[in-house]
Amino acid sequence: MSKVYIFLADGFEEIEALTVVDLLRRAVIEVSMVSITGRLEVKGAHRISVLADTLFEEVDFEDAELLVLPGGMPGTAHLMDHEGLDNLLRDFHIKKKNIAAICAAPSVLGSKGILAGKKATSYPGFESKLTDSIVVNQDVVEDGNITTSKGLGTAIDFSLSLISRIIDKDTAKRIADGIVYKH
Repeated sequence: MSKVYIFLADGFEEIEALTVVDLLRRAVIEVSMVSITGRLEVKGAHRISVLADTLFEEVDFEDAELLVLPGGMPGTAHLMDHEGLDNLLRDFHIKKKNIAAICAAPSVLGSKGILAGKKATSYPGFESKLTDSIVVNQDVVEDGNITTSKGLGTAIDFSLSLISRIIDKDTAKRIADGIVYKH
């Protein structure tokens, strides 16, 4: 079974990360929260501590179907600076495997050339960091293997789009109905 890995760094946006984890798990998608801090407990941008499932150094990512980067500050900056994650994202990009980022985190992809020639969105004010992309003013943007989204207020739509990508639209609709999501 393929897995989804979501990366947590101190200062991550809690709702963006945990909405993805919650909704994908409701769709029976295996999701692993990966700490890049060297410890399992990761403190979010709003001082909410979350216990990750594993440490970056303990995963080989061979079974990964999708990598997800939540936004938040300074979490996004920590994701940007992590050498192992940098190598993993570049490898996924070369292999055209699925990558998703929300809020400020699409800037990580932009800085690594992953968004070049692709439509993308981000948190307002971060558009200039989507290097060589085609910036689109939409809540969620899918272009090939890349999914980007604007921020906390779009976290449910972002998560549902990932469910559609991994399973199908009917499952995403079932999950949306199950959480009484009206959009």
